[in-house]
Amino acid sequence: MGASKTESFSAEQNEMAILFKALSHPARIAIVDYLLKVDSCICGDIVNELPLAQPTISQHLKELKNANLIKGTIEGTSICYCINPDTVAKIENHFSMIRYKLKNKCC
Repeated sequence: MGASKTESFSAEQNEMAILFKALSHPARIAIVDYLLKVDSCICGDIVNELPLAQPTISQHLKELKNANLIKGTIEGTSICYCINPDTVAKIENHFSMIRYKLKNKCC
């Protein structure tokens, strides 16, 4: 979808599309899973956990951070990342709405 078409959709639809696009790569899902497992970490820990090069992991972290799915704080020469609970709540609310609307519907 071209950037010029996004204005045809609601702010929530655009936000959800950005979030789902950020989650559309298995490496990013693995990063999120790892952050959930350890609650927070330093980037080097992720590099040791996944079979990807450090620059590749940094790019995936950047995509997740740009979508506001993760937060990072600088501690010395390292960045400590964690899941952004506010963004997760938005995703949960979106799926709750879908579940609610589908509750009594059948094809």
